Amino acid sequence: MNDIDIIEQLTIAVEQAGVNLAPTYQEYMPLAFAVANSCGEAGRSFFHRLCRLSDKYRQDEADKLYSHALQHGRGGNSLGTVLHLAQLAGVRLDKKLANLQNLQSPHTHTPARVHEEVDKSVRLPCFPDYQWPHFLQQVIDCGDTPAQKDILLLGAVTVFGATLNKLLHFVYGRKSQYPCLQTFIIAPPASGKGALTWVRRLAEPIHNSLLEAYHEKLKAYRCEKAQWDTLGKEKAKNAEPEPPCMKMFLIAGDNSGAGMMENLMDADGAGLICETEADTVSEAIGAEYGHWSETLRKSFDHDRLSYNRRTNHEYRECPKSYLSVLLSGTPNQVKPLVPSAENGLFSRQLFYCMPPINEWRNQFDQSGTDYDCIFTAWGEHWKQLLDALAAAISGINLKLTQEQQDEFNVHFSGVFGRAGVVHGSHMKSAVARIAINICRIIGIVALMRSLDVLLALGTTDDLIKTLMSCPGLSPSPRIPQENVKDGVVPQFDLTVSSEDFHAVLSLTGPLYLHSCHVLSFLPAGDTLTQQKASPEAFLDLLPLSFTRTQALRASEQCGISPGTLDSMLKRMTDKGQLKKSGRGEYRFN
Repeated sequence: MNDIDIIEQLTIAVEQAGVNLAPTYQEYMPLAFAVANSCGEAGRSFFHRLCRLSDKYRQDEADKLYSHALQHGRGGNSLGTVLHLAQLAGVRLDKKLANLQNLQSPHTHTPARVHEEVDKSVRLPCFPDYQWPHFLQQVIDCGDTPAQKDILLLGAVTVFGATLNKLLHFVYGRKSQYPCLQTFIIAPPASGKGALTWVRRLAEPIHNSLLEAYHEKLKAYRCEKAQWDTLGKEKAKNAEPEPPCMKMFLIAGDNSGAGMMENLMDADGAGLICETEADTVSEAIGAEYGHWSETLRKSFDHDRLSYNRRTNHEYRECPKSYLSVLLSGTPNQVKPLVPSAENGLFSRQLFYCMPPINEWRNQFDQSGTDYDCIFTAWGEHWKQLLDALAAAISGINLKLTQEQQDEFNVHFSGVFGRAGVVHGSHMKSAVARIAINICRIIGIVALMRSLDVLLALGTTDDLIKTLMSCPGLSPSPRIPQENVKDGVVPQFDLTVSSEDFHAVLSLTGPLYLHSCHVLSFLPAGDTLTQQKASPEAFLDLLPLSFTRTQALRASEQCGISPGTLDSMLKRMTDKGQLKKSGRGEYRFN
């Protein structure tokens, strides 16, 4: 089978699947060079057929790009690149095509080099290295790869934030916000996302404790009910015992709409959905008895939840909701849960897209370490501290300094401006909610940094006194000084160090690009202004502040001439989308 036969079969498979291989210019350019390098002029029609499935496709622009690829071919991209992009999009290929990466085209280097170049062309950024609070860092260190460490970071802050729920809060957008995140890890099969099952163990001690308490109450209720049943005529003089609420923390994703509401209300609005297969949730929501997507959207904003039961005409509500969500799934599992860019779940999720594995890893641990046991032990330790905190104080309020607030606003103003220019209104909504989630993570990290002292001590003796000595924690100014002296401090203010603040803020760029990647393969509704097809899309390759030299390098990758680039930069500067901070220096406004 020659290269033309291979690209033909590959194109047919992609067309039948109806997927977009080139959602951003990071894939669009390598796709052009891969087909051109392998098939020459004969591949032009196949390139058009592959690109036509993208909403950014313009026939004349695609034709010009392919001609550019023919003239300036790069050896690093071959049909292996096309195969890789197809696999990322979830296309199942014939076994003969799956061996494509072992073929050697006269235009390519060795297969190992092809893999290396393919990875560079499509891999999304990982988080910057940082030494997080010790209790959090020990979780992250269990990851084997940068991407696995990243998902352990996101998974851990989601679980820890869920357990803190009402204890930690901050004011943002003139309303109280709580550390409740909704996180979606997307990865090809067998790529390492299974590490999230360890993170779930951190919450299981809390969940198990609540269930044990429920079973004890249920046992007592059955005894009382049995006694009440023997009263005969005396029943009228005694109220019938009421069954206890089945309070739990880990809520099953395979749930009905009424069941989800009942679970949350029994738990005073707090809970965590943690599923390693996202279709468990999407299938439940899509079922006839489901329809609780609205509950997820409301919970992000801590809105009131309420419902009427037909039985006994019962009305139930909880004033605020504190639901957190941690999901993982393959790329094909995204669309059933988030059917379009207009669905409100898209902007509320923190997305992270893992790369596929490219080499075999030894899974035999010589130390015999069982991470399930380790994470469960860490969860027990965390639960003991939370129990002590809940018994001693009523709340912890995160407060950013004015300088931190100003820097936060400048930073997100740039990201927001770039999102509007490149992707349109739906990505701007996502950025607005990424900002809320970044504030939530700041609060979680700041509190864990402060509690490292207590977690290291392993004791909660003299808790209030110890809390007052923890870095970043101080009694609320509303507490009278006499009470502070007596150790009666129900509320604390929390500040974040400059280092932790900037470390969390640096997560914004990668999270934004991962969300852009997810947005690119979601179908857009009729009301979406499609701006992501514009030449400005290459700006996603640039940092918030960049030089003309950096822009030239990025534009060259996308086939944009220097003259066109300069006109684009001037137009965006005149519109106020970019701010010129110096000679040849720009910043998104």
